[in-house]
Amino acid sequence: MAKLLIKNGRIIDPASQHDAVADILIKDSYIVRIGQNLHAIAATLFDATGLVVAPGFIDMHVHLREPGFEHAETIESGSRAAAAGGFTSICAMPNTQPVNDDATVTRYMLERARRFALTNVFPIGAITKNSAGEELAAIGSMKNAGAVAISDDGRPVMNSRVMRRAMEFARAFDLPVIDHCEDLNLSADGDMHEGFESVRLGLRGIPSSSEDVMVARDILLAEVTGARFHAAHVSTGRSLEMIAAAKARGLAVSCEVTPHHISLADSDILPYDSNYKMRPPLRSASDVAALVAGVAAGSVDAVATDHAPHPGSEKMQEFEKCPFGVIGLETALAVALERLVHSGKISLLRLVELFTLGPARILGLASRGRLCPGAASDVTIFDPELVWTYDVNRSLSKSRNSPFHGKTFRGGPVATVVNGAIVWRR
Repeated sequence: MAKLLIKNGRIIDPASQHDAVADILIKDSYIVRIGQNLHAIAATLFDATGLVVAPGFIDMHVHLREPGFEHAETIESGSRAAAAGGFTSICAMPNTQPVNDDATVTRYMLERARRFALTNVFPIGAITKNSAGEELAAIGSMKNAGAVAISDDGRPVMNSRVMRRAMEFARAFDLPVIDHCEDLNLSADGDMHEGFESVRLGLRGIPSSSEDVMVARDILLAEVTGARFHAAHVSTGRSLEMIAAAKARGLAVSCEVTPHHISLADSDILPYDSNYKMRPPLRSASDVAALVAGVAAGSVDAVATDHAPHPGSEKMQEFEKCPFGVIGLETALAVALERLVHSGKISLLRLVELFTLGPARILGLASRGRLCPGAASDVTIFDPELVWTYDVNRSLSKSRNSPFHGKTFRGGPVATVVNGAIVWRR
């Protein structure tokens, strides 16, 4: 049996509230022991002195583009970028070609992941056929094939009756419904957040209300159906207020924020630089402050990247013409450390929870997101004081559309362990 002994690391496990220096012994796919002065015969040793040893990070919102758009990303290249960012598990959104709306596509993605991925890959199935918002997808068969949630993501379900039916089915199959909350009629033809900066740059605006009204709708439908509703990439302070209020009322509502939405505002956009164009758009500085405050207050359940690769041939166009989306797997931890921990907003324990236990609970991944004997042997090792500069041209993703190119960070991943094997190390 393959053995890995991680020595002298600061083990942080949010599930048990453990935060102390210790050793971890791994055999094959499971954690065997955690304790002081552990020894093992014929084990690979990893000295984690001065480093944080955490449960394997889970990114619950990634676009891997395969099948159909392999020129932008593949399951293999996306998983390599994920491993370099400290992620051991990634959840693949369904906006592929064909759309992941039935068990055949779900199984195909899992088979490709088994053969080529460095990390665990968990598919997210579509809510509706072809994500067209009209007829429900094969939700039950996708779950049986391995889907962990349903979402139409960038093509949100506008028909409230269809969304209600989807939530009813999702509850029956015990799946969370992940919604990209955007009223497409309110945001139509917009390029960036509607406000002073959009007027200054002469770009079409996307109002905050386009997100807020859909968050409100989905909360109401979740209350009616009893479904688990998860709001993807929340970007406005008002949306987060409604989510916090729903939680206080005992509803099964959760949400995520992205590293770029908690660190960048519309005023940070370099004029007409398409690497700052994403959906939802970068919002106002007051929205950014509200999201950070929500993370500190416990209203936010997870940090997710919304990693959305696009090749330069598509992204490097005029701001109005280029597609929405930025990559973020390799910079997520560093941005979160800088914005949340080093600024004194939250503790390291809370940060690790946002990347591990939070998404594991939402997705029902019982053996992941924690460090204890019997848990899956997925481990993220990082140095909160590591100084490094991000060079997007050396990214392991196939795409280069990042707003953080050339930025020097304090803190970052050092090694990534998946199923007991070190799949990446700095």
